Amino acid sequence: MKKLLLIEDDVTVRENTAELLELSNYNVIIASNGKLGIEKAQQDIPDIIVCDIMMPETDGYGVLEALSKDPETVNIPFIFLSAKTEHKDIRKGMDLGADDYLTKPFEEEELLSAIESRLAKVAILKSYRKEEPSPQKEEKLKDLDDLREIFSKNELLYFKKGDTIYEKGKHSNFFYLIKRGVVKAHRMDNQGKELITELYKEDDFFGNHAIDPQSSYEDYATAMENSQLYAVSRDEFQKILVGNPKITMQLVEVLNNNLSELKQQLMDMAYGSVRRKTANTILLFAERIKKHPLKSIRISRADLAGVAGMAPESLIRTLSEFKKEGFIEIEGRNIKLVDSEALKNVK
Repeated sequence: MKKLLLIEDDVTVRENTAELLELSNYNVIIASNGKLGIEKAQQDIPDIIVCDIMMPETDGYGVLEALSKDPETVNIPFIFLSAKTEHKDIRKGMDLGADDYLTKPFEEEELLSAIESRLAKVAILKSYRKEEPSPQKEEKLKDLDDLREIFSKNELLYFKKGDTIYEKGKHSNFFYLIKRGVVKAHRMDNQGKELITELYKEDDFFGNHAIDPQSSYEDYATAMENSQLYAVSRDEFQKILVGNPKITMQLVEVLNNNLSELKQQLMDMAYGSVRRKTANTILLFAERIKKHPLKSIRISRADLAGVAGMAPESLIRTLSEFKKEGFIEIEGRNIKLVDSEALKNVK
């Protein structure tokens, strides 16, 4: 009989859900708040945890964060059960490492199915770990396109323009591949000004690739337009890399190129003229978003300023100069490149 920990502060929901699970042949342990839930999880080491989010003492997010830092509980499947239905709440739970997220009210079959599927996944992974790897086994993946194919077998995630994909300081549980759209990585300086450190487009990988399982994201990632992403858990991603050293080296090369570009961007920010920074930023967006040189790029002035590392007012004045000089055309929030060669030669 599988041991299940149910953490729920609502007495009626807790009792009804516990009865349902017991009738389905689970050994149910209950906790009435997050603090007790953490203690029971560390004491009893259940096979799976079902947890509410809005609770006294410690909320569900706090429970998951605490258990993810404990080697004894980090791998226990975790299902959120909550009345919070906002997309940002669901993404927050999944980014923290939850295996599933069910919204109240829920169907009995829906809950039981979620629990059974997570337990089945654990059993399958355990059986894989018992198999001895063959030293003669050939690499399955030849290049990054093969890696993209692995990613594409996962569920497709949808983000609207402006949606947060992950936040700085949050536990990094996923590595991402963009199927469609554009994503910006960004940080905030001491004055609260945004600095865009990288732009990711279709077929780009991004996320925290640190080896430390307790590492956190070092920046924010936000969709700049409606985007579709594939996500692979950090554990699965690291297993792929360990088994495919050639892919690891190719990915390291890509990340090193990104780092070199970031260094050049920082140099331009530190020493380049306002005109040069603005020109480089427009060209960078056009290249990264893969737009035809004569097509318009729709980008906010704040995002342009964030990449260029300058005040929006300075950028707007420079855009007006470029428009007068015939380098670009401006229609609302759209910028059309008229003379890209002239922009490249701006000093």
